[in-house]
Amino acid sequence: MAACDSVDAADLFDFEAAAELFSVHSRKSPRQFGGYRRFDRAADAIRFAIEDLPPKLLRGICLEVEEMRFDSTDIRRLYASAAFPLVRRAVA
Repeated sequence: MAACDSVDAADLFDFEAAAELFSVHSRKSPRQFGGYRRFDRAADAIRFAIEDLPPKLLRGICLEVEEMRFDSTDIRRLYASAAFPLVRRAVA
């Protein structure tokens, strides 16, 4: 997987690009969020992953943007970066 190795790398990330969020677990896994979801903007996919998915499910998903893949750690870094363009909600 391609990784966002530092918060600085988030400055180069295109939050406006289309994105796909998918489960990396097998179809038989009860930990899936539905398997696959497409977003018009990567920022929306990142916010959905962090704010709407249970933390246990976040560990098993992958974000793909412009042929680059990001795991849950990368998704958290992108969400936490100063470059993240959306207003953050309180996460339980």
